[in-house]
Amino acid sequence: MTMTSLLDGLDAHAQRLASSTLVNLIANDPARAQEFALRCGPLYANFARQRYDRTALDALFDLAKRADLAGAMQQLLGGETVNGTEGRAALHSALRGGVATSAFALAARAQALSAQLRMRELIDALAASDVTDIVSVGIGGSDLGPRLIVDALARPGARFRVHFISNVDGNAARRVLAGLDPAKTAGVVISKTFGTQETLLNGGIVREWLGNNDRLYAVSTNAQRVADFGIPPERTLPMWDWVGGRYSLWSAVGFPIALALGMDRFEQLLEGAAAMDTHALHAPLHGNITVWHALTAVWNRNGLHAATQAVLPYDDRLKLLPNYLQQLVMESLGKSVRVDGSDIAADTVPVWWGGAGTDTQHSFFQALHQGTQIVPADFIGVVKADHPHAANHAALLANLLAQTEALANGQDSDDPHRRYPGNRPSTLLLLDALTPQSLGMLIALYEHSVYLQSVLWGINAFDQFGVELGKQVASRLLPALRGESQAHDAVTRALLAVIHG
Repeated sequence: MTMTSLLDGLDAHAQRLASSTLVNLIANDPARAQEFALRCGPLYANFARQRYDRTALDALFDLAKRADLAGAMQQLLGGETVNGTEGRAALHSALRGGVATSAFALAARAQALSAQLRMRELIDALAASDVTDIVSVGIGGSDLGPRLIVDALARPGARFRVHFISNVDGNAARRVLAGLDPAKTAGVVISKTFGTQETLLNGGIVREWLGNNDRLYAVSTNAQRVADFGIPPERTLPMWDWVGGRYSLWSAVGFPIALALGMDRFEQLLEGAAAMDTHALHAPLHGNITVWHALTAVWNRNGLHAATQAVLPYDDRLKLLPNYLQQLVMESLGKSVRVDGSDIAADTVPVWWGGAGTDTQHSFFQALHQGTQIVPADFIGVVKADHPHAANHAALLANLLAQTEALANGQDSDDPHRRYPGNRPSTLLLLDALTPQSLGMLIALYEHSVYLQSVLWGINAFDQFGVELGKQVASRLLPALRGESQAHDAVTRALLAVIHG
């Protein structure tokens, strides 16, 4: 049987369970509250409120065996060419160490360690200067990961305050730079090719604002373009083609993270991710959180045909996690052809979206509870607070638990307007505390889940050709915006006429 036919087989289980509710599934199988839960160090995952029973779950794990997810994980972490369209490995795991299983992976790990040593040296030199603020310029994978980690883990009173500019809109640069002193600020320009339009334009603004290239640093694979920009090799950190942008926060792309947190805490972040790598590689399928998470995602997409997926962190420090996961998941899995170029018959990635609780309870939760679309959700909580406001933290956790219960169980009423249908599936992920280690584990969990989903769908999780066309068209339109040429599309010509007045 092909993987597509096996995925189609999930429909039969979904139809069999169509009249079942989560209330009944849990009541008829009391042990699932414990047995549909797994722990890996400080990370706990509970899948008991997903809309599958043990029979459907057995079918999903059979799918995992037929797809050889264990072998696929060995290929990924061993440095094999899992990015077939570009002929590359995807060795972001080598940046954090621990599971290298081939000479290539070991060599990649050595390069990563060398880059980390250089990062520490540059940070020490900056710490000895009068620099107080860092402006990080990048976009996509060169921005979203570092921005998330810094927002989540930076502490008041840290040696450096780190600020981010990504959007090509000049308002973004103006707002960031307005409150800073160029004499006490350093800039970091992050671009794999050093050819990204938005990053080079914003980097140019920062370079001019600083008035002195001596406090400008770069992270890139293209040393010549970096030098042409005015940044010398001694202030340039490497990137490699075996690390994709959205998987790169563990590399020198994490330089802003290390500046904000300190190099020791940055290395703790890597250690947490490495622990999840070890779990993903060695844990048996039924005890493997990354496998459960991936199978659940495929079940919700191909069994329940859910078109969207929510991610709802109940910790304000993780409010940027939905933004980060949108790129990680949708850029990796937003494919409609298989690795051999043939069309895929099954649906692939749903639309990922979300926000931080409890704010989102007062915005879109109405649709989650009573809307016509079923939206599976990942809820993420932190057990131990790092602040002294115990009443607030108790209220936060109460709301987290209440929402997962209410979405699953619903509530009947004689008034149809006050009826909650329930039966809305969710996964609950709990961190013992929000630390560099636990956050590293959480992000690595999502990375591996994404990869395993790609294996089940037979697609490549590591290319992103879909982002290129719009960039190419924008480059062709720049002369038209300057009045130097005519656009070919009739609608675009009409819009340019409006812009030009």
